[in-house]
Amino acid sequence: MIKKIVEKLHLDPPKTLVIGFALIILIGTTLLTLPSATENGLGLPWLDALFTATSATCVTGLVVVDTGTTFTVFGQLVILSLIQIGGLGFMTLATFFALIMRKKISLRERLILQESLNHISMEGVVRLAKMILIFTALAELIGGILLSIRFAFDFPLGKAIYFGFFHAISNFNNAGFDLMGDFSSLTAYVDDPLVTLDVCALIILGGIGFLVVSEVYDYRRTHRLSLHTKVVLATTAFLVVGGTALIFILEYTNPNTLKPLSFMGKVLGSLYQSVTARTAGSNTLNIGDMHQSSLFLIILLMFIGASPGSTGGGIKTTTFATLVGAVIAQIKGKEDVIFFRQRILPHMIYKSLTVTMIGLFIVMAMTMALSITEPGATFQMVLFEVTSAFATTGLSMGLTPMLSPIGKCLIVLTMFAGRVGPLTIAFALAQRKQKEYYRYPKGKITIG
Repeated sequence: MIKKIVEKLHLDPPKTLVIGFALIILIGTTLLTLPSATENGLGLPWLDALFTATSATCVTGLVVVDTGTTFTVFGQLVILSLIQIGGLGFMTLATFFALIMRKKISLRERLILQESLNHISMEGVVRLAKMILIFTALAELIGGILLSIRFAFDFPLGKAIYFGFFHAISNFNNAGFDLMGDFSSLTAYVDDPLVTLDVCALIILGGIGFLVVSEVYDYRRTHRLSLHTKVVLATTAFLVVGGTALIFILEYTNPNTLKPLSFMGKVLGSLYQSVTARTAGSNTLNIGDMHQSSLFLIILLMFIGASPGSTGGGIKTTTFATLVGAVIAQIKGKEDVIFFRQRILPHMIYKSLTVTMIGLFIVMAMTMALSITEPGATFQMVLFEVTSAFATTGLSMGLTPMLSPIGKCLIVLTMFAGRVGPLTIAFALAQRKQKEYYRYPKGKITIG
């Protein structure tokens, strides 16, 4: 239905994605206001339903009400469906149903799919969409089975299976919604190796990008990896290991987080928090009890986020790597940014800078606005909340349930901008690009 609506409007791919996600959120909002969606039989108030639907569709995980205790199974399944649609993208699912019905994928649909998957070219996008669906099903199935086995020791079998697959789908799509109750997330399993390693694997697999997964899978046959895949894998490894080490050091003596745990528990807690900060949103450490230095580190990790073409948000790992490479090249007096003996084209550096600056502008503007609407919150709480919303992470220091109506609207807009992508929104709002018939003379300004 959504696909037919956007097709009738004859929109370009960026506008199609923006309107498509907005329609999904609107449908989800309507379903969550139904009496059958909540335990009290009244349905959610419209603004809370909009917030929850946006958080689920944008795979963020910020919640104004506790998911496990507020919603019925119907309401939870609505949220889970929004997470799956938002994580994979509605065009990927539309392509899947078109293939089942043996319909041909038109050129326009391929262009929208290319934009949705953030793919470099239109070549192979349908094959990539097929691979995404198969890989997602396998990852969520295996992750769900492992979590179900572990939860079976704590819950009745039926509930354990339901919880296992709910959390597997939620974390693979980097959403972070949980059913544990009382906003506790997975803190009860902070030193549990099965839960920690399983969920961390799901988050990483969902966050490195489907193109990377495809190339790694085909490596045995092709014996080659693209520059994109090499940069993503190297940057992801650096951020995960570096983040784990820093959280371990910073929180080692904190009596409210790592100190009471065994050495292995400290490692597992640090690893989980490093991985989940990259746009997943579930947590095994109590975020509000962490030191300020650790919280600032998490803000930085959230802003960087996951990788292009994944279920995660943020400015993306490749953007971060490109900017760092440009800074290093400038310091060394080199003209080109070199990764793995390959040169990064100048327009990619400009694009990285554009994405980062738009992201910084959104975070700064929303932080300033929320500082006005939420006078009772500290600056760090506000900055943390806004960055989490923009990066579609879902971690919170406890501010979300206390947001004012205006504050909720601001966070909704921030989550939407973060999921659709700053550049996609900019292109959707911009006028049609006009050809330039002349160039101005060069000028010089002093920098630094």
